[in-house]
Amino acid sequence: MRTTITLEPDVEALLKQSMRKRGITFKDAVNEAVRAGLANPVENVPPFKQRSFHMGVPLVDLTKALALADELDDIAHGWLPRK
Repeated sequence: MRTTITLEPDVEALLKQSMRKRGITFKDAVNEAVRAGLANPVENVPPFKQRSFHMGVPLVDLTKALALADELDDIAHGWLPRK
């Protein structure tokens, strides 16, 4: 099968390195790399799990935190006068 692929620069460099080191053609280097990648898929990698920690009761009232952040942002950009 003939097809066109776009390689990232680092992948191209790795393929060229493999070609020089082993004395093989570009086609052979690509085919071997694809075969190796498909023969050994990364399936045993456990899914990422974000750990969380209880940080206790907040020391400040956060019910209007977003409104406060918006107001501080507006003041920082000069859209509202400082109080």
